[in-house]
Amino acid sequence: MGRLIAFVLFIAVLVPGVLLARAWWLAAGRRAVAAGAVEFAEPSPAGAATLQRQAQHGRRIRQLGLLLGVAGVIGSVVLLAEASVFLWVPVLAAALLVGVVLAEATRPRPRWKLATPPRRPRRGELISPWLVWIMRAVVAAEVAATVGLWSSGELGMPVAWAALIVPVVSWLLAETALLRAVLRPLPSEGADVPVDEALRTWTAHLVTAAATVLALLPLGALLLVAGIDPDGVSEGYDFLPVALVAGGFSALAAGIAVAGFLLTWLRPIRSSARALTG
Repeated sequence: MGRLIAFVLFIAVLVPGVLLARAWWLAAGRRAVAAGAVEFAEPSPAGAATLQRQAQHGRRIRQLGLLLGVAGVIGSVVLLAEASVFLWVPVLAAALLVGVVLAEATRPRPRWKLATPPRRPRRGELISPWLVWIMRAVVAAEVAATVGLWSSGELGMPVAWAALIVPVVSWLLAETALLRAVLRPLPSEGADVPVDEALRTWTAHLVTAAATVLALLPLGALLLVAGIDPDGVSEGYDFLPVALVAGGFSALAAGIAVAGFLLTWLRPIRSSARALTG
């Protein structure tokens, strides 16, 4: 009976990760609609220049993040030698994701004519509020897990600081990008409105997805560490380790799924209108 309860508990804890992946699957539809609207619009010269400038800015900052990741890998090799082999992929992935968030948070303001009086969109028009709040909840859970394991002596200081700084900084950058997306006034010309909406939708989803992944993956690793700790297992059937291990697998699977969506969304917004090809 105890094994059956443990199995049911394991499956139940996996459910949130599946639901999160489905939520991001539905979010892909909103982004597809925004991209399709750009394909059917003919932006003004200012709108065409904005698309090109935004794409160049995103590529440059992401390349900078990748270079910082390479520098981090070299630094880990110098400090840890052979023990750094398992850190190469996480360091590069984290640097690239931080570059994604930084690129969106520092995007230059469009130079087209703004609407008078100023009109601004609501955040719910750009991204589902559930995805934003899930990002915040995951970051909070990751910070709590890191502090708990650090205080109990299960995490060293360098690992704990890395697990705290990267998700928190990414979350702050994501909140900055989301705030900029809703505070910037809408353009006045009708042809540039779908371009502006697509840019805002891209930014909202990219930063939310990147910050979520940067919190989910370390959270999953921390939960697995806490769940397989032999000192935390009592005699008989202890369901807390089962829940921790299931939560760790769920967080890792959800993080990988969201990262998969994110990688397909790094392509810049394009328009096939004559304004861009003439």
